[in-house]
Amino acid sequence: QVQLVESGGGLVQAGDSLRLSCAASGGTFALYTMGWFRQAPGKEREFVGAIRRSEKITDYADSVKGRFTISRDNAKNTMYLQMNSLKSEDTAVYYCAARWDPRMNYPVRYGYDNWGQGTQVTVSS
Repeated sequence: QVQLVESGGGLVQAGDSLRLSCAASGGTFALYTMGWFRQAPGKEREFVGAIRRSEKITDYADSVKGRFTISRDNAKNTMYLQMNSLKSEDTAVYYCAARWDPRMNYPVRYGYDNWGQGTQVTVSS
């Protein structure tokens, strides 16, 4: 079981950038598929993006494609979410998630079984 801790959230203005981090411990980070999700007030948690253990394989929700970039540093057991051109509708609690997936054959948009506590991102317009 891997433990996940998000950081980097905060209050920014529309158009600004922010980078979130997700630090993992207690597992072989390099063999996990990692994902970012978010939950806005009154809404269900939604998929933001994911990255396979191969850093070249990523997937993004249409709402963030071209603005957000996911990366990972397996040597540091950390995943990142670079968010550019932030909009007020990006306001949410952002969660990182992990799934043991050494063969990269599980779906990346759902099915995660390890979650962090979340970090708040607020974008003022």
